[in-house]
Amino acid sequence: MSFPKYPEYKASGVEWLGEVPAHWEVLQLRRVIDQIQQGWSPECESRMADVGEWGVLKSGCVNGGRFNPFENKALPSHFDAPLGLEVAVGDLLMSRASGSPELVGAAALVVATPPRLLLSDKTFRLFVRKQTEKRFLAWLLTSRPLRAQIECAISGASGLANNLPQSSLVGFLAAFPSPSEQICVADYLDRETAKIDALVEEQQRLIELLKEKRQAVISQAVTKGLDPNVTLKDSGVEWLGKVPAHWIVVPAKRIAAIFVPQRNKPDLNSDGVGVFWATMDDMKDEKIAATSFSVSPEAAVVAGSRILKSDAVIAPCVGRFGMASINLTDLIINQQLQAFIPSPAIRAEFLRYFLTISGSYFEQIATAATITYVNQQGFESLPLTLPPVLEQEAIVVFLRASTAGIEQLIAEAEHARTLLQERRTALISAAVTGKIDVRGLSV
Repeated sequence: MSFPKYPEYKASGVEWLGEVPAHWEVLQLRRVIDQIQQGWSPECESRMADVGEWGVLKSGCVNGGRFNPFENKALPSHFDAPLGLEVAVGDLLMSRASGSPELVGAAALVVATPPRLLLSDKTFRLFVRKQTEKRFLAWLLTSRPLRAQIECAISGASGLANNLPQSSLVGFLAAFPSPSEQICVADYLDRETAKIDALVEEQQRLIELLKEKRQAVISQAVTKGLDPNVTLKDSGVEWLGKVPAHWIVVPAKRIAAIFVPQRNKPDLNSDGVGVFWATMDDMKDEKIAATSFSVSPEAAVVAGSRILKSDAVIAPCVGRFGMASINLTDLIINQQLQAFIPSPAIRAEFLRYFLTISGSYFEQIATAATITYVNQQGFESLPLTLPPVLEQEAIVVFLRASTAGIEQLIAEAEHARTLLQERRTALISAAVTGKIDVRGLSV
C-alpha cells in the first residue's frame, strides 16, 4: 500500500530525522513537556503482601505502548498512600529505569481505570502543555527515532543501571505539527495499530494452538506408543497415566547419568577458541552444533569447568521447563542447565522428546526461594517411560515426520507475526515524523 506524502518538505537540521513537512516544527521535548513527576519507592516494600488495596507500579508494566497494571506488588490494605501519586486514566507514563534496557523509556497512555496503583520511583508521569496532544506524544515516544535517542542516553547513564535521566529526556529532538494535526495522527495510529494488533493476536493464538497440537502428538507417542491396539497398564505416575503393558517406567538415574555444571562462570571469548559455552539462549533448537561464545582451555582450568561430551540431552534446571536439546559437540554449560548422559538403554532423541512433555513434573518439584530451581535429585527422579530400543527408534522416526509439518506452520505464523509487528513499528515512525500524510486517509 502506498501512502500520500505532504506537498512540501524541509530539512530538519537533525541527521537522524532527515526532512520533515514544511509546516512542522522541530523542538526539544522540554518545549512540549510541562512537568515530569517521578514516582515513589515505598519504605515498606520489603513487607509487601500478595494482596492488598494498593499496589506499586512496576516499570515493566509500561511496555511497547501498552499499559498492563496487573503485574504489581501489592501493599497492605492499611497503607497510607502518598498524595498525588495514584495512577489515573489519562496519565502518560514512561519507564525511567529497569533491569531490561529495552523497557527503559517505554511509554504508554493509561486508557482504562487501573487498580489502586501508586507511581513507582522507576516510572515517570509526564505532564504536557495545552497545545500538545498527549496521545501524539505517547506514539512519538514509542517510535524508532525516539528509541534511538533513548538507547544513546541510557548507555552512558551513571548510578542505577539502565536509567534514563530527566535531563536527557527533555533534550530529545522531534518534529511537531499543529495541535489539530497531532490529533489527526493520533486518531490514525489508534485505529490502524488496533487493526494490526488484532492480526498479531490471531497469529499468536494460531501459534499456541499449533504448539499444543505438537505437544499432544509427542505426548501420545512417548507415553502410549504407536500401536492403537496395544494393551495398557497403569504407570503408577499420575501425569503419565496408562502406558503400554510391555514398557517399564523407571527413574531417570536408572538409564542416564546426570551432569551438573560447575558453579564458577569462566572467562568467555567470541573467537571460537576452546570449547563452546552453552546457555538457555542456545536451547531454541533441537540440536546444538555451535554457540556464540567459547571457553579457552586456560579459562576452563581456572574456573574448574566440566566438559559435557556430545550426544547428551540438555535441559533447563531453572524456569522455562519443557525445553531440551542434544549437543552435537562437546560443551561447557552454565548453571541454568543440567544434562542427561544416556545409557545404551535409551536413545537420546527419544529422551529429548520425553523431556519436552515433562514440564509439569519439573514445575511441581521445583523450589522457588529466589528463582524456580530443580536440583540434581529432581533430575534423577524424573519418571521415564522406557520402551524397547527398536520401538524408541520407531517413535523417533514417527515424531520427526509428524511434527515437521507442524513446525513449518509455526515458523510461518511466527514470520507473519514478525512482519506485522515490523509494519506496526514502521507505521508509527512514519506517521509521527511526517513521512506520510495521514490527514486525508479515510476511517
